[in-house]
Amino acid sequence: MALFSIQNEFHYDITRKIFEGGMGIVYEAEQHGTRNFVKRVAIKIIRPNYASQKMFIENFIGEAKLVADLIHTNIVQTYHLGEANGAAFIAMELIRGVNLEQFTQQLTEKKRTLPKELAVFITSRVARGLAYAHAKTDKDGKPLGIVHRDVSFKNVMIAFEGDVKLTDFGIAKARGFLTDQEGEVVAGKPDYMSPEQADFQVTDKRSDIFSAGVVLANLLLGRNIFKGENAEESRHRIMHQPIPDFHSLDARIDGKLNDILHHCLARDLKHRYDNADQLMFDLEYYIYHDGYGPTNETLGKFIRELFGQESLKLPHVDTGGRTIRIQEGTRRSHFNK
Repeated sequence: MALFSIQNEFHYDITRKIFEGGMGIVYEAEQHGTRNFVKRVAIKIIRPNYASQKMFIENFIGEAKLVADLIHTNIVQTYHLGEANGAAFIAMELIRGVNLEQFTQQLTEKKRTLPKELAVFITSRVARGLAYAHAKTDKDGKPLGIVHRDVSFKNVMIAFEGDVKLTDFGIAKARGFLTDQEGEVVAGKPDYMSPEQADFQVTDKRSDIFSAGVVLANLLLGRNIFKGENAEESRHRIMHQPIPDFHSLDARIDGKLNDILHHCLARDLKHRYDNADQLMFDLEYYIYHDGYGPTNETLGKFIRELFGQESLKLPHVDTGGRTIRIQEGTRRSHFNK
């Protein structure tokens, strides 16, 4: 029983569109509270063409409920699940930065190479977030069995301060939270998914480790070796393409780092890392065992120099000059535009 409850009325002013994904749209917004309180947040809403489909709505709400209790420095924090005019929305931590796809595009445009140590550092932070999520339990201590299933360049954010954040648990698998059709449909981005995902098999936390290995290889090489001309070719490469000697592709990749990559990308689950903690340990030992290694500040300095003055503002798409207000109360909810 609650000691007491607090009921209040608040609203969000949406000021600009930040990102459009496959099923959702993310906006920047200002949350307004009492006595001129203002907090900048991100608002995620489901795309209109999915808003009438029951399974997508249930999974959107399930994602919010799942991530609400995932409180970790390497996972984007969820603040609030709300509804206005019958449409659900999620209020989340606003990351002042870019995702890895935008980050590597800027590297290409500026003809820069990502230092090996920073590639390992970024992946180690992804592994930290995964280790936390995989180990999460419910209030009774029962494992939730979370599998992200979409660890990819678009779903890893780097803040301009250097923080690395895993985001978008929209197709995650977790007991009791999301409707799952695993074995019947394939979920995830074809060139980042694990072989078991690509083959319509049931996945566990080791699937995310394979995807983290693809992220690491992509950061080191500047390309995804599994990306094909279409989704079918990418899935075929994930399942059948020989895993290369990465040292032959980039001389910076020494024997130990090559072993880590092969340990992540092993198709036989018996030879893949059992859990993200093991991957995190090997990555961190690799960059820190000789002494000082990269930090959030190191990465932040690199990304701010890479983006220059662009780092002072978030990449965005304007909302056409409109401010959209989402207002909730104890008895009513509506959109004001």
